[in-house]
Amino acid sequence: MDEPKQIDPHESSLPGLLGTIDSTISRVESVLLAAGVLLMAINTIANVVGRFVFQNSLFFSGELNRILIILITFAGISYAARQGRHIRMSAIYDAMPSPARKGFMILIASVTAVAMFGLCYFSIGYITKVATSGRLLPSLQVPVYWIFLWVPVGFFMTGLQYALTAIKNIVSKDIYLSTRVLEGYDNDELEI
Repeated sequence: MDEPKQIDPHESSLPGLLGTIDSTISRVESVLLAAGVLLMAINTIANVVGRFVFQNSLFFSGELNRILIILITFAGISYAARQGRHIRMSAIYDAMPSPARKGFMILIASVTAVAMFGLCYFSIGYITKVATSGRLLPSLQVPVYWIFLWVPVGFFMTGLQYALTAIKNIVSKDIYLSTRVLEGYDNDELEI
């Protein structure tokens, strides 16, 4: 009896170099999100134990959780784009014929990619200004700009994900919300 084939959740359906980029982004997102959530849970639990058992909380706990929230948020926007889980206003889009929807999806993904790359650019400018201020986090004594380094990374990865979605829609006959998610509604979703 043959073993069932294991499906790699990070495997891309895009060809060649684009598929490699897509798979790499997927792995990076997974590691960042998993590590961020686990570290936040461990930090919070350790702080609660320290506060109630030893009557002494961790002095850096709040700052560390703030850093992790930024990491999780900006790694999460890329993950949500990959899974096709961003909020969509689709009443007009759903009423369009299929060829128009495909063109509109390419336009939406392309414009969103440009917007994300633009936000990446502006966030780098902001980080540069914060870096020149020389501010430090009070407890951890690390430069404040370090906690914002995840912002341009998240915007860049999200922009790349939307750019890959536009490419996927150009080269594929089907319509994709992301490189992995076909357009449509799941059976358990209600269309109102």
